[in-house]
Amino acid sequence: MDLSKIGQAPDYRFSLANERTYLAWIRTSLAFLAGGVALDQLSLNSPSSTLWAVLALFLCLVSALLAIYGYKRWRSNEEAMRLNRDLSYTGAQGLLAFAMVVFVLAIMWCLFGGKP
Repeated sequence: MDLSKIGQAPDYRFSLANERTYLAWIRTSLAFLAGGVALDQLSLNSPSSTLWAVLALFLCLVSALLAIYGYKRWRSNEEAMRLNRDLSYTGAQGLLAFAMVVFVLAIMWCLFGGKP
């Protein structure tokens, strides 16, 4: 469905702010993707390369999920602004922070204590 046909156009400043937020989600997604590729490429000669590959795959998967979530959030906010509804709140930041803590702990285990 074309968003321009729903409700009335919001103030352009709100649409541009929503777009900047979407681009921040995409930028974060690209950073996760770059981290996954770097982790994969830098760990090719490591004795625990399978574990490193799993961690790289995890980063790439989070990257894809962030890109999808960013688009869905942008669309939801744009639709809410056009229909003069309240914007929804999200718990994604907490989930992302938890995933990163788990990832960092796994990296620390690989580097300093694990013998996979």
